[in-house]
Amino acid sequence: MNLAILLPLVLVYIGIMSLLAYYGYKKTVTPEDYLVGGRNTNPIIMALSYGATFISTLAMVGFGGVASVYGMGLLWLAFLNIVLGIFVAFAVFGKRIRSMSSKLNASTFPTFLGKHYDSKFITVFAGVMIFIFMPAYTSIVLIGGGRFLQESLSINFNVALLVLAFIVAVYVITGGIKAVMYTDAFGAVIMLVGMAIFLFMTYQAVGGLFGGHRALQSLSSMVPDNLKADGHNGWMSMPDLGSPMWWTLVSTMILGVGIGVLAQPQLAMRSMTVSSNKSLYRSVIVGGVFIFFMAGAAYMIGPLSNVYFMETSGQLAIQAAGGNTDLVIPKMISTLMPDWFVYLFTLTLISATLSTVSSLIHVQSSAFGEDILRTIGVKKIFAGKISPNRLGVIVGVVLAVILAYALPGGIIAQATAFWFGICAAGFLPALTGALFWKRASRQGAAASMVVGFSMSVFGFLFLKSSQSSAFGVSQALFGRDFLLPFPWTNIDPLLYSLPLSTIVFISVSLMTNKKEKQEWNKEKIDAVQ
Repeated sequence: MNLAILLPLVLVYIGIMSLLAYYGYKKTVTPEDYLVGGRNTNPIIMALSYGATFISTLAMVGFGGVASVYGMGLLWLAFLNIVLGIFVAFAVFGKRIRSMSSKLNASTFPTFLGKHYDSKFITVFAGVMIFIFMPAYTSIVLIGGGRFLQESLSINFNVALLVLAFIVAVYVITGGIKAVMYTDAFGAVIMLVGMAIFLFMTYQAVGGLFGGHRALQSLSSMVPDNLKADGHNGWMSMPDLGSPMWWTLVSTMILGVGIGVLAQPQLAMRSMTVSSNKSLYRSVIVGGVFIFFMAGAAYMIGPLSNVYFMETSGQLAIQAAGGNTDLVIPKMISTLMPDWFVYLFTLTLISATLSTVSSLIHVQSSAFGEDILRTIGVKKIFAGKISPNRLGVIVGVVLAVILAYALPGGIIAQATAFWFGICAAGFLPALTGALFWKRASRQGAAASMVVGFSMSVFGFLFLKSSQSSAFGVSQALFGRDFLLPFPWTNIDPLLYSLPLSTIVFISVSLMTNKKEKQEWNKEKIDAVQ
């Protein structure tokens, strides 16, 4: 790319982001402004911020490239992203989170759970889990953005990584969630325009909507032998039921990420930032359209790239990309799209990186400052010169940068599935019970969270081969990359950790609810007397 064109565009982009961050800073007066935007955020801003936080370079480039191998079956994930990630998250979960968090005066996800169940343990435990495990997810998004800047601007990776981290730290420290959401919304508009154009141009290049799908269907005979052996039936069909590809596609990519979105702290907090249920309903339309053009477009472009590369180079997409799925979408852009779009997509990927990282850092900082330190009684740091939340931003950024250097290559997809999976197993039963079940108990929620996180982490470290091999803990302790044979090597831990944590939550709640209610009534009577 011509740096004489790209650099001014990037500088203008950063300038606009800085102005929006400054505007958020000026609007941030109270702690509630910093944490939940004063609970009066415009629903369109909220929906765009939610979508931009949800979708990052991992979905646009990483999962788009994966779709070039797995085919149109990945569209089931886009379906769950819209139905669960938007409709259920806003219209069902969101409205109750909004109203209940306002009544409880809860400004963070762990504090919401802790106050509802009247448990400091739940608040601190949830905060610790977020602060320990979320940096791994943050770091891989940061890695993706840093590598992209390294290639597009021809700058050192270390410089790119530190620049991104510095930009995020500045506007999260100063403007809190308001600065994050304003900049997210601006980035979301760029992302939406870029992916909509990319989808249109892709279909135009492969013969249109019907012609492109017919051409993709005709490529079924070109499936490589190694993929056939794993259950691949062509890019317009699902893999063989129970095959390695089927387990990976369904359990990890579709269910793991599709269900895990409901228990993502950084996304659930968005519901706390609006003033009414009506605002949440308005957000459904904006959020649904955004997710369709971001996730849905990537999952359609990926499979169709096989048609394009076969027609232009006589190769499948994965072959044209040298066997690296992460290079499919960038190579597709560089060969198909005009020069001006390459510059637009550069800004699109920068926006995706900054929006996701900033939201993750904000949640990590609130977990550290609000849910851990304040809950145990620490309200000021360094003689009152810095608040725990702002110190949390610094610590969160530092941890993300350290992990960005420490994590091995090829761990992006594994870390994504890991974070979404442990959140679903650890948080979803307790969150659902808090919102909809009156007999849910404090002990049931606590036991469920401990069991869910423990079982999920165990599965990722010792059973599921892609993650256990990458993390290396099983190899270090037992001399084996995984402990059990197929199909356990391909089954996502969500499929057994979430049911187990749900059973624990229900059974313990039923056993302890009556006793907890009696204790609560006694405390209430004693307080009156």
